[in-house]
Amino acid sequence: MPASTDSIIKKLEEQEKVEGKLPVLLEFYKRLLEIQNRVGQKIGLPNPVFTTEVVKTHAIAGKPLVGFDQLAIDWVLLRQTYKEVVALFKSYEGLFGMLPQEILALSPGLIINKRTVRAWYRGRQIVVPVPLTDDFQTFMGTIFTASIKPFLSREAETLTSLLDMESWRRGYCPICGGNPDFSFLAKDTNARWLVCSRCDTEWLFQRLQCPYCENYDPNKLSYFTVDNTAYRLYVCDQCKHYLKAVDLRQFKEEVLLTLERLTTLDLDRQAQDKGYLPCQ
Repeated sequence: MPASTDSIIKKLEEQEKVEGKLPVLLEFYKRLLEIQNRVGQKIGLPNPVFTTEVVKTHAIAGKPLVGFDQLAIDWVLLRQTYKEVVALFKSYEGLFGMLPQEILALSPGLIINKRTVRAWYRGRQIVVPVPLTDDFQTFMGTIFTASIKPFLSREAETLTSLLDMESWRRGYCPICGGNPDFSFLAKDTNARWLVCSRCDTEWLFQRLQCPYCENYDPNKLSYFTVDNTAYRLYVCDQCKHYLKAVDLRQFKEEVLLTLERLTTLDLDRQAQDKGYLPCQ
């Protein structure tokens, strides 16, 4: 099960006490988690009506349980969350670059609405009343992900127990359909599990297959170990994507996977320097 937001915040608070001050990136992440945690507490647990047969039908068809039309969103709360997230990113422009004034001038209602969120949810371009470059499309996708995560996490919290995460075996999330952006090798079985970039759901996946293009040609798949550590970079030479991984067998203590996304950012740099692409 994914670690709770509370446990990650507590871990960061403990690190802050020991070190006196967190690195800037972790300080930003702690503040973001505090926003998401506060918002999550305002969201009631969804009450999905899924019979065993419906769940089984979705699984056989490879259809995630929550499409956009099934997603329960309080639009007023989401827009308030978006405003807080944008303000947080703006206060850390040294990390992320300056936000265009055109975007800052737009009301949350013009950016966060059914049309734009539907496009983001389905992996399409976000269309707002000002032109966005490709880089800024990616940046806006990051802000959307951060803003909507409390809602998706609530859905996942409710629905995960209905699914057999060991039999899904597809390259996208069984809950929300998001792509994985992290993975781990299980401590007890050595099996590879994927972690959803949007709702943090974890599911079992084949060791020798690319989750992004389904390539299973061993001549086009490989992984790099990183300086004899527990970390790996899985790469696919067919679609040129990479996926970070951590081998949990090498740790005695609990590993907070969502925090590992940030503490392994140098792996992203290494992969991208080699010409590989992150998940979209």
